[in-house]
Amino acid sequence: MNSKHSYVTLNDGHLIPALGFGTYTPEEVPKSKTLEATKLAIDAGFRHIDTAYAYQVEEEVGQAIRNKIEEGTVKREDIFLTSKLWCTFFRPDLVQSSLERSLANLKLDYVDLYLMHYPVPMKQGDDLFPTDEHGKSILDTVDFCATWEAMEKCKDAGLAKSIGVSNFNHRQLEQILNKPGLKHKPVCNQVECHPYLNQGKLLDFCKSKDIVLVAYGALGTQRYKRWVDQSSPVLLNDPVLGALAKKYNRSAALIAIRYQVQRGVVTLAQSFKEQEMKENLQVFGFQLSLEDMKMIDGLNRNFRYLPAELNISV
Repeated sequence: MNSKHSYVTLNDGHLIPALGFGTYTPEEVPKSKTLEATKLAIDAGFRHIDTAYAYQVEEEVGQAIRNKIEEGTVKREDIFLTSKLWCTFFRPDLVQSSLERSLANLKLDYVDLYLMHYPVPMKQGDDLFPTDEHGKSILDTVDFCATWEAMEKCKDAGLAKSIGVSNFNHRQLEQILNKPGLKHKPVCNQVECHPYLNQGKLLDFCKSKDIVLVAYGALGTQRYKRWVDQSSPVLLNDPVLGALAKKYNRSAALIAIRYQVQRGVVTLAQSFKEQEMKENLQVFGFQLSLEDMKMIDGLNRNFRYLPAELNISV
């Protein structure tokens, strides 16, 4: 993989670009925008694309990648593509067929990274959010360690080059790490992470186990109405980030991304605007001082933008 990116080495030897492009698209935004945005992101220089079955845009993301391959802009091996196993497919006999469904949507032969999207098995079926008559989620009794064994088989079959998890806490990670007969440990844990929720303890735990932390919502999320309380504080309006943006002659968004990259956190940034995409890729062109990193550490308030009971990665 050749690009202007920095890379982080995963515990299975594969390289992941330190900055990725997120493709979650809310219901009110036409899927065609995801197709165009992903193409723009690749043109801007992004080589790490993050999607998921639950986002329901795999077809558009795959088409964008294939179009850029056909144009000669990139080769398949230049792109690091992530998708995710949704909670309704956690039964071990459904895992590989779910990945194969994602690959059919993408019209690609493999993904670079396949994640368990959330550590809560839900009732199997085509309904992404199965609920009872009271609107409460219908859960399943699957042991996610059994799901992990099926994930390992997907890696062995070459359908996913690397496998990991998303939205796991350290106790849930330990359940997999301590599982008898573990063949492949998770290469990463993708979680909501930004200056208001810096995940310091989880980051330290992951580093101690050679697991990369991947941050979504790194800019305080896109504040989609379905998931985010519209009265919550706007991260990028924080006066500390604003002062640092002025000091370094960068945007507040770039300061927030640089903060993560400097901590060794792989960071996902999402935008539908070409100029913002290009700006975000400038993250490797400067460095924050130790004092300024500590100042941003001080912003932590363990504040989640997304509901903890079902954090959909955006």
